[in-house]
Amino acid sequence: MATLPVYRWHLAPDGYATRRQLRARDLRPGGQGVAAQLERPRRRRGPLVAYLYRVDLAKPVRPMTDARWAALAKANTARRVCPRCRRDAGYVIPTSLGICVPCAYPDPDGSEGNT
Repeated sequence: MATLPVYRWHLAPDGYATRRQLRARDLRPGGQGVAAQLERPRRRRGPLVAYLYRVDLAKPVRPMTDARWAALAKANTARRVCPRCRRDAGYVIPTSLGICVPCAYPDPDGSEGNT
């Protein structure tokens, strides 16, 4: 089994990029395996590791189709609907609460606070 080349942080040669760097160039790994890795040493724990891919083997990002846009819109709408009161909250429901803020912290006076 071949081992991956390991480079220190900021010292990787040209021609390698992380997933985020590829995405910034409108590229994706395209099925290629990890070509190398970066390691950033830390004092009290193991090093931070970032995987690198070859830029010359990267493929362009697939364009969004109408069906993918529709699915994304449906998923984002579902994140805005409160499961308790079934209303569109107007914002993404916090995962820490799991319900909209008025349902999580009801007004003791009974009013909803919408003026």
